[in-house]
Amino acid sequence: MFHKEGRQIILVATLGLFGLIFLIYQYTSPVFFIMIGTLLVLFYAFILYFFRNPKRVTVSNEGDIIAAVDGKVVVIEETVESEYFKDKRIQVSIFMSPLNVHVTRYPLSGLIKYTKYHPGKFLVAWHPKSSTENERTTVVVDKGGKEVLFRQIAGALARRIVLYSKQDEQVKVGDDFGFIKFGSRVDIFLPLDTEIEVKLHQKTKGGITRIAKLK
Repeated sequence: MFHKEGRQIILVATLGLFGLIFLIYQYTSPVFFIMIGTLLVLFYAFILYFFRNPKRVTVSNEGDIIAAVDGKVVVIEETVESEYFKDKRIQVSIFMSPLNVHVTRYPLSGLIKYTKYHPGKFLVAWHPKSSTENERTTVVVDKGGKEVLFRQIAGALARRIVLYSKQDEQVKVGDDFGFIKFGSRVDIFLPLDTEIEVKLHQKTKGGITRIAKLK
């Protein structure tokens, strides 16, 4: 199944693929047709693969924080979150390669208290300043008085972030809240007394992997 953000791109790619293959077949040599046709089919297969949207069942106990995306944990550190909390939090960052599923899922259930889109740069997603200088979105969800902030961050290849979250909306862990096109990362900011349950370089599955537990 494909994500809705990719349906128009897939339609255009499908029409373009058949049109180009027809033209190449009509006006080039068989060798050239095989070479270029193979490259076009591989590129088309990558587009289909990138916009895949696997259905997942999220199992979450009270206080669980679930990975928002597929990827690899690249940051676990205490830092100052300066946009909303303006105090110290534990930051857990997950980096996505272009081959990962790029659906972003709510890491917990609760009430959305804050959302904001920030235009910005397109530094590589693992750059230390990407969290504050790149194009990004910020969402804060409150669950029983505990607030968790998570941030979609564009990378050098990701040139469009899609966010569905709206303030005062009740949301459920594991549901879609957006999509990042072509590689990036998600930062999650947690209270200092949170128990972190992942390690650096550990791979995660969005909507499946438990990354932390709120006290």
